[in-house]
Amino acid sequence: MSLSLIGIIFVQGYWISNSVEAKREQFSFSAKRALASVAEKIQNRELEDYYYPLQKLIDSVGVPDDLTFNEYFLVEEDPITNEVFLYRNGILQQDFKLSAPALEYDLDSIEFKRYYNRSSRQVISRGRLDGGNISTRDKVQEFSRLVDFEKYSYKNLINDVVQKKPIHKRVSAKEIQRVMTLELVEREMETDFEFGIFDNDLLTKVRSENFELDGSSQLYKATLFPDKDGISDYYLYANFPGEKKFVISSIIGMAVLSIIFTLIIVVAYSSALHQLNKQRQISQIKTDFINNMTHEFKTPIATINLALDAVKNPKISDNKDKVAYYHSMIRDENKRMHAQVENVLRISKLEKNELDIRKERYKLHDIIEDAVNHVELIVENRNGYIETHLEAHKSSVLANESHFTNVIVNILDNAVKYSSAEPKIDVFTENVKDFIYVKIQDQGDGMSKTAQRKIFEKFYREHTGNIHNVKGHGLGLAYARQIVEDHQGEIFVESEKGKGSTFIIKLPLIS
Repeated sequence: MSLSLIGIIFVQGYWISNSVEAKREQFSFSAKRALASVAEKIQNRELEDYYYPLQKLIDSVGVPDDLTFNEYFLVEEDPITNEVFLYRNGILQQDFKLSAPALEYDLDSIEFKRYYNRSSRQVISRGRLDGGNISTRDKVQEFSRLVDFEKYSYKNLINDVVQKKPIHKRVSAKEIQRVMTLELVEREMETDFEFGIFDNDLLTKVRSENFELDGSSQLYKATLFPDKDGISDYYLYANFPGEKKFVISSIIGMAVLSIIFTLIIVVAYSSALHQLNKQRQISQIKTDFINNMTHEFKTPIATINLALDAVKNPKISDNKDKVAYYHSMIRDENKRMHAQVENVLRISKLEKNELDIRKERYKLHDIIEDAVNHVELIVENRNGYIETHLEAHKSSVLANESHFTNVIVNILDNAVKYSSAEPKIDVFTENVKDFIYVKIQDQGDGMSKTAQRKIFEKFYREHTGNIHNVKGHGLGLAYARQIVEDHQGEIFVESEKGKGSTFIIKLPLIS
């Protein structure tokens, strides 16, 4: 089960990692397409800015019907260099006719047309219009397939015109911002972005405010304003600071559900292991309890059997004093076994809230003195002492006299049991605000930190190996805690191995 659980966690982590990588690649592909689309839309916008005014002008002037080619002129003046630029672009049509001997067909002749694109640019210095200082560039391109010659002619003419303009006059940062935003919305990639246009690897002033080449995020590139041969000095670069956030947000739902369900499995599995371990501990505790109870009943049963055998002896039966002695012994041992059974039943009733505990006003000092009287004789028989230091000025509490006396007796009895030498016990009381504290301190064997955490658990007894030198079955302190808590109080222990223990009971006072 553990190996399977580790495998599930590994598979879930691998799946999430692969999903992130796949989403990142998908984002990269979409970002490149979006940037190329933005560059194309900006180029088309520039073409339309020139195309429609020129077309409108030509339509207003009109074109003669006998022209064999379409040719367009555009004049532009440069006030800085004092030069005039004359742009000309057109489509030239040539007619050809082949005679019959050159053909393999049954025709006298066949006519066909060949088209050429011709473009030129002339730079004329002012005052030299006689052509003395004219630089001309002519280019003739043959078409082998049918195209929109008129539009092509316009495009070539416009490209010649705009190549001379600086980039900030051809496109603005606001336009790129707007077009890019719309493009990302259409592609459902609503994320932050930064951009900049480079001219021969130099960043121009057409850029967003926070665009930086810091290398921390991936850059995407698209060619901007290419010429007829697809070559350009301008490139549009963009990065997406929110790329990581966008990628993670796209899979966060499934990833969170996957993690939650995996955690549920882990928690359930851990709980199952904990319950399994707890059940094993309970089974061990019950086994120890049965063993302890066996030891507790073994001695009184053996004593009763011996007393009965003695009573049957004719020598003893005729002696009234001896018979009375053995009867008293049988009665005491029977009471002892009855007390053990009552102790077990009392704990069971407490857990089921079936034990009737009626509380009345009592002086806690009186209850303590009564409990001390119960164990004082046992302490004296072992050459020890038990002293009271009842210094609390107020000791009125709401309590059940019988049960609370048993609580004090159980604690005192433990102090006697777990003192290898002479038992030395001191009982203190004091007032703290509206509470009274009872401290029962002994100088016995003490207990370990582990025992202190479990001492109030039912059936728990600190292990002493195979030696059963202390009688009991681990119910006294569990019963004490139940009674104290029923009285709205608290009980805890302070102890050090070999230096004794101090049990502290905190109870609320009543006026």
